[in-house]
Amino acid sequence: MSATKERVAVIGAGMGGMCTAARLAKAGYEVTVFESSDRHGGKCRTEWIGNYAFDTGPSLLTLPAVYRDFFQRTGDVMGRVVELAPVSPSFDYRFADGSAVRFANLSRKATLSEIEKSFGTEPAQEWDQIMRQAEAMWDVSREPFIESELRSVRSLLKRPTLLRDLKIISPWKTLRDLKLKDAHLRNILDRYATYSGSDPRVAPAVLASIAFVEEAFGAWHIKGGIGKLADAVYQRCLDRGVKFEFQAQVTQINHDGKSTTGITLADGRKLDYAIVVANADASMVYNKLITGKVKKLRKERANLAKADPSLAGFSLLLGLRPTETPTGLSHHNIFFPENYDDEFVDIFDRKQPVQDPTIYLCAPQDESMVRHPGHEAWFVLVNAPRHDESGNEGFNWNDADFNHHYAMQIISSLEARGISIRDRLEVMEFRTPADLERSVAAPGGAIYGTSSNGARSAFMRAKNRSPLKGLYCVGGSAHPGGGLPLVGLSAEIVTQAIVGKTNH
Repeated sequence: MSATKERVAVIGAGMGGMCTAARLAKAGYEVTVFESSDRHGGKCRTEWIGNYAFDTGPSLLTLPAVYRDFFQRTGDVMGRVVELAPVSPSFDYRFADGSAVRFANLSRKATLSEIEKSFGTEPAQEWDQIMRQAEAMWDVSREPFIESELRSVRSLLKRPTLLRDLKIISPWKTLRDLKLKDAHLRNILDRYATYSGSDPRVAPAVLASIAFVEEAFGAWHIKGGIGKLADAVYQRCLDRGVKFEFQAQVTQINHDGKSTTGITLADGRKLDYAIVVANADASMVYNKLITGKVKKLRKERANLAKADPSLAGFSLLLGLRPTETPTGLSHHNIFFPENYDDEFVDIFDRKQPVQDPTIYLCAPQDESMVRHPGHEAWFVLVNAPRHDESGNEGFNWNDADFNHHYAMQIISSLEARGISIRDRLEVMEFRTPADLERSVAAPGGAIYGTSSNGARSAFMRAKNRSPLKGLYCVGGSAHPGGGLPLVGLSAEIVTQAIVGKTNH
């Protein structure tokens, strides 16, 4: 670096934007983050409502090594700033027929033993086989598809191990093509498609690797809530000298047709920057922040137009008084309906709220997330179609009466499973896809930007290095995708692309 620091503008104080900002500041750049809201963290936040704290975004951390690496490379170890705790069991799965199985954390042997107890020897052997396949897929896909900058199909075709890799990843196969006779395990495997906002009927088989990652690297909670991670990353940015401007909406990315020249803000300021990192939804970046016909962006815009938006979510925040009757709940609980397929028909085909949804209930065993002993703060989430006021591309979530009725329906469904709620209820709020769209500028409230529906989805996602010189995309709607670990990796990739000064 020369004595004169290069200046960088980061649009958005989400996890991807902040992780990139801190890494660049450590490398000697002068970084300013422009955030349209009044807070940092984007979707990753722990919110206090009265005496209860709720993780309203991610409620689970996998691949903690991504953030261990971030903290170590930007100044100090992760253990000094956040307290990680393994979640055991990692997931408690319950089915409409009354059966259940708990997946152990960090132990395939213990998980297989639980499957055998619940469903028999053959299903346990089937799951073991699926996990062996998933592990092989992870080993093959990790470096080219996740840890590296995905620049073109051509770069993959040059790999000497191409044929072997293709056979393992099987890009022509969907998750449904991985053979599982046991219906319970099929439901569990299908769920890994929804981790990326996708439809298991068409999502690629390689998404099974998420199940392996969860098993091998663990499911983790952060004491005080996952939002504490966002707080720690924000503090690391400040420690490295990153400047933040909140309630500073970027309305335009300026350019000369070939290169970025800076940004324009809603207050009229026009600021010159040769390097701009956009931690905003890619479709918003290319279609709203960059206006007019730009020849260089034709392909990028076309890919985004073809990509399926990810599914959205409808969530409940429930603050509960103490009970003398044990709930029997684990930290992460999944309640499957009688017909899981109906969920994807409702969301992706009919574009309507799911009539009998799968319910995810997070009941943190963390006393620091409530003000008084014995009280509990539950976060409940169901998959939902994205928000669209026209009703053509999604569902109009602006009807307050419907939303309240739907929230009550979800509570009734849980109570029918023996989970007591109404007699303990002290706080109840719900959040719709329309709320998410308004709070973090996620189009339609799509949680992960674009889905992984189809074999070509990885190439439809926005590349980290834009065709417009000096512009970089980071975060869930850019490569390698959504979720805390991938967003953290995208920040590392973007930093290397900028600092490395490799050919644009």
